[in-house]
Amino acid sequence: MREQLSFRVFRWLVLVPLGLFAVVPLYVMLTSALKPLRDVQGDFQWWPKNLTLRPFIDMWSTVPLAQYFVNSLIVTTAATVCSVVIAVFAAYAVSRYRFRGRGTFAGVILSTQMFPGVLFLLPLFIIFVNIDNALGFTFLYQTRVGLVVTYLTFTLPFSVWMLASYFDGIPRDLDECARVDGTSALGALFRIILPTARPGVIAVAVYSFMTAWGEILFASQLTNSDSRTLAVGLQSYATENNVYWNQVMAAALVVSVPIVAGFLLLQRYLVAGLTAGAVK
Repeated sequence: MREQLSFRVFRWLVLVPLGLFAVVPLYVMLTSALKPLRDVQGDFQWWPKNLTLRPFIDMWSTVPLAQYFVNSLIVTTAATVCSVVIAVFAAYAVSRYRFRGRGTFAGVILSTQMFPGVLFLLPLFIIFVNIDNALGFTFLYQTRVGLVVTYLTFTLPFSVWMLASYFDGIPRDLDECARVDGTSALGALFRIILPTARPGVIAVAVYSFMTAWGEILFASQLTNSDSRTLAVGLQSYATENNVYWNQVMAAALVVSVPIVAGFLLLQRYLVAGLTAGAVK
């Protein structure tokens, strides 16, 4: 009984500070988005005295936020779809077939996660510029296509590794039974493996989407005003003369809605997929 009581006390002593650490910044963000700019720049107030929804209206005209939102949605969706589709076929091959270089391929995929992403910035920049110069027109550098390719370089390896681990947990007897019934290898993949591995596929999709949606390093260097994404576009609220902090907070709340909503809807699939992949 004493151990249970001490554990409960210890748990509350840990959880309460952690909860406050997570909730207080969100509260400050929300209240700052509901204040006039002069109140945000003045003395800090835990409760806004002059509530206003003006920042949520002005944030669309101060910067082209709608354009940034569309760019982020296109880039993130394309990167997620490409990552999932390629990872499914690659992981299926690694999991179900024995071919020369299979171990090396799996090792190379896993080793890419050991290097920080900033190391790939300069090589990608040089590759994109050289390809565009050879083509004679802008195709990769400062375009949404180039940004999708960039995001695949660090979402695809993890997706392949995770799905391969998930496919390994699916009995091969299911494949054999499908093949005996006359189903091809691709038929077994689409009719048997993918429905069974749905939590893993959803987890990969959520991971790819969240990674691409909030990425800022590559997006800040490989885009221009036409292809700029939300993560970079939020910096536009800081001008030479002023920083519109209330609009920044309002825009941050708005752009967080897709991620939060998607995570809450797919949370159980994400946890199941990550758990199964981690066990393997």
